[in-house]
Amino acid sequence: MNTTRYLPLLGRLMIGLPFAMSGLSKLAAYGATTGMIAAVGLPFPPLAFAVAVAAELGGGILLIAGYRVRYVAMALSLFSLATAVSFHANFADQNQMIHFLKNVMMAGGLLQIAAFGAGALSLDSRRAKNGEPTQDALLAH
Repeated sequence: MNTTRYLPLLGRLMIGLPFAMSGLSKLAAYGATTGMIAAVGLPFPPLAFAVAVAAELGGGILLIAGYRVRYVAMALSLFSLATAVSFHANFADQNQMIHFLKNVMMAGGLLQIAAFGAGALSLDSRRAKNGEPTQDALLAH
């Protein structure tokens, strides 16, 4: 048995679950979340809230399922970097620097998923086996 076939699934779970959990926690704290968004000076806090929930909850679930992971991982990578710059750029505060670097590291892991795909245990792999067009074929054009 080839145990490395499980590693992409494990990696997707380890990155996707925290995103999904963060999205769920934002849903439960609309006022606090939009207040924090407004406090850093981002425009249209309700719209930013909706984008954050969609990216984190939706992206996390899609990543875990292994559906269109190259696109999802790229989007979450950009989201992670935007969040780092918008919310964690106060390097005088060591805690903020740690969160900034955490977001950069997540973006790096997501770029690995974007580069190498979902792996064997994913909806993307199942779609490819059924003869549906894959992201690899779509990205090649």
